[in-house]
Amino acid sequence: MKKFSTKELVYMSFLIALNVVLTRVASLRINIGAVEGIRIGFGGFPTILAGIMLGPAAGGIVGAIGDVVGYYINPMGAYVPLFTLSAALTGVIPALVLQFFKRPYQSLCQLIIAIGIGQIITSVFLTPYFLEIAFKIPFFATLPARIITQVINVPIYAVLVQTIKRKTDVMLDYSPR
Repeated sequence: MKKFSTKELVYMSFLIALNVVLTRVASLRINIGAVEGIRIGFGGFPTILAGIMLGPAAGGIVGAIGDVVGYYINPMGAYVPLFTLSAALTGVIPALVLQFFKRPYQSLCQLIIAIGIGQIITSVFLTPYFLEIAFKIPFFATLPARIITQVINVPIYAVLVQTIKRKTDVMLDYSPR
């Protein structure tokens, strides 16, 4: 298992806190019955950023801890570990997809592909499936809104990741030349 430096742990802690705030406070929630069926916001961004900047393990840790801490701060029904798995995969999948591109610098297109694959798997398929398993919300009831949300979120996430990555690479003098 990878050992994280103190600096990486501080970044991960900051991203966990940002994840909790963006997911639990700064999101629009749409209830289906008595359960939150759709959440529109940028809560997944810190998890994706952690995975891309610090590696898949860091993305998984930020997603999982952010989900658990967020649940205990602001519970929205029963705790379902399947959603924690989905949150962890949100940070792991884009980082793993980017490893297939053999370049130290990711283009916007590569970021859109990596983040898009991750969001399609976790937000479009897994989360509605888990909602159906746990709360009997029909899979196809939330699917259209989730697809529309990700069509908007994925390019925004990619541009934000690329911008932050460029700024931190310049600050840390890791920029590709």
